[in-house]
Amino acid sequence: MQLHISPSMRSITISSSNSNGGFIDLMKIKVAARHISYRTLFHTILILAFLLPFVFILTALVTLEGVNNCSSFDCLGRRLGPRLLGRVDDSGQRLVKDFHKILNQVNTEEIPNGLKLPESFSQLVAEMKSNQYDAKTFALTLRAMMEKFEREIRESKFAELMNKHFTASSIPKGIHCLSLRLTDEYSSNAHARRQLPAPELLPLLSDNSYHHFILSTDNILAASVVVTSTVASSLRPEKIVFHVITDKKTYAGMHSWFALNSVSPAIIEVKGVHQFEWLTRENVPVLEAVESHNSIRNYYHGNHVAGANLSDTTPRMFASKLQARSPKYISLLNHLRIYLPELFPNLDKVVFLDDDVVIQRDLSPLWDIDLKGKVNGAVETCRGEDEWVMSKRFKNYFNFSHPLIANNLDSEECAWAYGMNVFDLHTWRKTSNLKSNLTMWKLGTLPPALIAFKGHVHAIDPEWHMLGLGYQNKTDIESVKRAAVIHYNGQSKPWLPIGFEHLRPFWTKYVNYSNDFVRNCHIMET
Repeated sequence: MQLHISPSMRSITISSSNSNGGFIDLMKIKVAARHISYRTLFHTILILAFLLPFVFILTALVTLEGVNNCSSFDCLGRRLGPRLLGRVDDSGQRLVKDFHKILNQVNTEEIPNGLKLPESFSQLVAEMKSNQYDAKTFALTLRAMMEKFEREIRESKFAELMNKHFTASSIPKGIHCLSLRLTDEYSSNAHARRQLPAPELLPLLSDNSYHHFILSTDNILAASVVVTSTVASSLRPEKIVFHVITDKKTYAGMHSWFALNSVSPAIIEVKGVHQFEWLTRENVPVLEAVESHNSIRNYYHGNHVAGANLSDTTPRMFASKLQARSPKYISLLNHLRIYLPELFPNLDKVVFLDDDVVIQRDLSPLWDIDLKGKVNGAVETCRGEDEWVMSKRFKNYFNFSHPLIANNLDSEECAWAYGMNVFDLHTWRKTSNLKSNLTMWKLGTLPPALIAFKGHVHAIDPEWHMLGLGYQNKTDIESVKRAAVIHYNGQSKPWLPIGFEHLRPFWTKYVNYSNDFVRNCHIMET
């Protein structure tokens, strides 16, 4: 940009260079032929010196936008006027508004049947270019693709849950092999059939000065971990008496394992359900239901997807329904805990353990806990650091839209956990209303127990029993190390391939991998 004052001082010209190397006159001021004082000239030059930088900047902006061909002051004014007045081009905003309008239209329209959809976004872009899609066609195709992918992801999630359910319900080949080999050993090896416990120790099975543990399971390997970890963690293992209850088909193998693998100085008894005279259909209504009702068997072993409207449920709800329909809930072994006072009439206080727990601390202080007249000492599951595992209240287990439930239960009442429970059998036998509540027991475990033991539960310190290792992948390792009992409740059991790798070592450390039966069944440490 140049400022030129004529020698006669009758004209002042402001010019700017163009792309051809010449100059364009942007402004030319002619002065009448009369005398101009130096003072006036000085003020004029001062004003121009103040204005010229702004003119230069605006001219540069116009040039950058490709309008440097404006050769007249009028053209430049039309270009720069809106900028000087603070107005900008709103064509971009109009484009966004138009696009939003198209999206709203597409969102309410039906997707045409048989619409051929691209397999990927890059293919969509390619088809858009070749077929010259308009904005509406592009948006409609993109919506159809997204809905298709959402359906596929949802279907794959349900398939994953089903596969996990079947895996969790299955018996690993190695554990099945272990049971068969030990059963064969029972028939061929007299030492595997030796009496448990030895005859001179039989009186201790009902001695209340000892610490009695009850374990009900058909999983020999899991039972061995529970017993071994309990004895190894005890400060006084000679005071431990284990009552292991199993079903008829597993009895021989279970007896063989503990006859051949001593847990001395602890005492162990292995008993089959068929050896309890009290367990009859008259005394145990669940037994008849398990054996005779095909509809019940189909409920737990049937097709869980056929006839189900998966569009009305979430994957998490579906997973909860699958877990509630686990075949283990049809097992009588799962229901023996409600008959403990009758099965062990001479015992006053016992600790009942599930087969998916590991004991990491001496449990003898549990017998010193004052249950304050309650029957069941348990860890509550409505408060704790883990908001997923420890957030269970009655509303998580019952349908409070049903008036009978809503009128008799409190949806915010805290739930409690099975897996490690201190039962005062002496008080239980004297609690008549608890006996009547247990007559409503149906297949399943915890929800009926919440009703049956309502008002009879004493909360114990949560560090006695840590839950969720079978379904919470983000379990805090330091909390696991501190817990007295860790519980792999959930589908991801440590003996299954779907068990969490970082949590499995807490369980495998108590498996005797040097045992011949374990090695021959290829139960290898992972």
